[in-house]
Amino acid sequence: MKKIWIACAVMAAFSLNAQVKTPAPSPKATVDQVVGLTDVEVVYSRPSAKGRTVFGDLVPFGKVWRAGANANTTISFSEDVTIEGKTLAKGKYALFVNPKAESWDVYFYSKTDNWGTPETWNDADVALKTNAKTIMLNHPVETFTIGIGTLSNDSGSIDISWERTMVSIKFDVPTSKVALASIETTLSGGSATERDYFSSAQYLYQSNGDLNKALTYVNKAVELNKDKDKPFWYLRQKSLIQAKLGDKKGAIETAKLSLAGAEKANNGDYVKMNRDSIAEWGKK
Repeated sequence: MKKIWIACAVMAAFSLNAQVKTPAPSPKATVDQVVGLTDVEVVYSRPSAKGRTVFGDLVPFGKVWRAGANANTTISFSEDVTIEGKTLAKGKYALFVNPKAESWDVYFYSKTDNWGTPETWNDADVALKTNAKTIMLNHPVETFTIGIGTLSNDSGSIDISWERTMVSIKFDVPTSKVALASIETTLSGGSATERDYFSSAQYLYQSNGDLNKALTYVNKAVELNKDKDKPFWYLRQKSLIQAKLGDKKGAIETAKLSLAGAEKANNGDYVKMNRDSIAEWGKK
């Protein structure tokens, strides 16, 4: 009798804990992307067409749609971003769209806890609205897809595609503002490393920033490095800054030092780059 009771208890406990596992019709997806220095995250569920006509039928034209399935599709930004000249404050938003044949209205909605579209739509909760023209694709997209593309240091795009339709919403990120603030804070803190100075010089050069500061920073990086043979990539960056400042003679001298270091390290890429630059800067 005792054995029967124990067996029943085990079966009951197993029944309480067991769950049937089946695949979701619209599986959840998360997209994480760094754009410049801004973290962007999209969380959404992905329905598939399964032979159905999507836009104009499954997803009606002229009606707000949740841009996915199940719970709200959400998008979050770690910094304020700009869309068509309008600022969208950093934070998390529900993404809604109103698709039409030639363009979509796109809404960033401040309340993200709805299942589907809000029971009562409130314009006051629309943090930003924009419009995007539809792009007709030459191949079908079976499963609804949101991606972050067209990446640069200063911008990206929210790309939404399904069936043979795509829309792309460009957004700008405050990379320069964040980077310059980071440089100022780090380099004035008294504990900056040679890598901090080199990265700062590299960024100012690549972003067409203050080249005189860039030269000061790369010189500091070289100074802080205690190796007998200074890093040839430091010297390469210094030569580029000098050339951009118009000091071709100084740039050639520095590039020759970088070339010697690259040859010693057997780094063919830097050998070629330095040789090409020396030849270019030496032209009269």
